[in-house]
Amino acid sequence: MLPFSDEELIEPVESVLNKLRPSIMLDGGNITLVEIKNGKVFVELQGACKGCPSSNITLKNGVERTLKNDIHPELEVISIN
Repeated sequence: MLPFSDEELIEPVESVLNKLRPSIMLDGGNITLVEIKNGKVFVELQGACKGCPSSNITLKNGVERTLKNDIHPELEVISIN
């Protein structure tokens, strides 16, 4: 169980996404936070990342891993694309 409410997670999650965004943009893409619900972080990949075969690797090995390391190990990233 997460020790934070979904609302309390918005700012730290946005901070992590802002840290990762320049790397994602180098590949012609972008990432947007859609919502956080029960510790699940719903994001939308945009630009070249949308539909890219490597997008799942970016989400799990990049975004989700960083969120787990920087905020809490139970967070999960889900793409709404």
